[in-house]
Amino acid sequence: MVPAKVYYAFSFLILLGFITVSATGHPQWGGWLLMLFFIALALAFRQHPKLKGFSFTIMIFAAVSLAMYYPQYFVQVGDFKLSKLIIPLLQIIMFGMGSELSMKELALVLKQPKTIIIGVICHYTVMPLVGFILANTFNFPPEIAAGIILVGCCPSGLASNVMSYLARANLALSIAITTVSTLLAPVFTPLLMRLLAGRLVEVHFLDMAWDTTKVVLLPIIAGALFHALVRGKVKWLDSIMPLISMIGIGLIIVVITSAGHQSLLNVGLLLIVAVFIHNVSGYALGYWLGRLMGFAEKDCRTISLEVGMQNGGLASGLALLMGGLATIGLAPAIFGPLMNITGSSLATWWHGKIPPEDLQAEAAAEPHPVIN
Repeated sequence: MVPAKVYYAFSFLILLGFITVSATGHPQWGGWLLMLFFIALALAFRQHPKLKGFSFTIMIFAAVSLAMYYPQYFVQVGDFKLSKLIIPLLQIIMFGMGSELSMKELALVLKQPKTIIIGVICHYTVMPLVGFILANTFNFPPEIAAGIILVGCCPSGLASNVMSYLARANLALSIAITTVSTLLAPVFTPLLMRLLAGRLVEVHFLDMAWDTTKVVLLPIIAGALFHALVRGKVKWLDSIMPLISMIGIGLIIVVITSAGHQSLLNVGLLLIVAVFIHNVSGYALGYWLGRLMGFAEKDCRTISLEVGMQNGGLASGLALLMGGLATIGLAPAIFGPLMNITGSSLATWWHGKIPPEDLQAEAAAEPHPVIN
């Protein structure tokens, strides 16, 4: 195995090369050098247990670098528009999510109704309202502002489950909230978009409800059936589903970045600031609402991650179906990689802080000394 320090040295040299070609007026090489810098950095991070979780997001940055510098290669191949791949890729990703659900996990919904219901209510109130406030605070064009609201109106995704696991949160509660919020998406996503973004873009409730059903609900049901009937019998398919999902997310972000790169150049930095505020507000409000409700620390961490992390892929797909991939789709395209960075950072920080209930459980499990 190549040592991590070799990758760090390689990435440093490439970064110097990128700065040099950019400063000397040869930006045509900048995209390739920036891509190689991120790839080398991702390979170095994979060798550190605490940084390994960031490697996928950094690889996404490598692909986005190419998309920003050479967008013409990721918009169309011959007569085929690459944006046509987004919906099938999303359906495959949702199928993969459904294939991870078991009846045992679904039964958790019935065992923790209060915490789950409050978690879902927080999810479908905090992020849509914060998105609405940000869309009306920043002076973005209407369709780009609608994209901020759209990503806030979508359910959480699988990333929040992974982060909950890393953060020593309540993984079962996380899976339950993700499941319920996703199953409710065909109703709540179009309803909230109609209420909060209706003056910015035209929102057809029934069309969006059906689109969400096609992209989310039906593939998840198919995935759940796959889990019940086939999972474990086709080992190679079980092992490649996570890889297919990761590649699919990467391709979707690259295609959206290419389609909207000019808009990103115009409003990119300000949009990143707005999306960052949206994301971290979800973490903070989710956590403290849990504390106000008197929930245990593990449950507060879970609700924080479930509120702050959204299904950016679904938001991108809906933006495409609304005819606004290069405008409405920009905020979701930024939100996905950004939330993985912030979510990983938060989960890593929490991982080092054992929840009080876990400490009590460990103390109770320790054998007591026998006094003669």
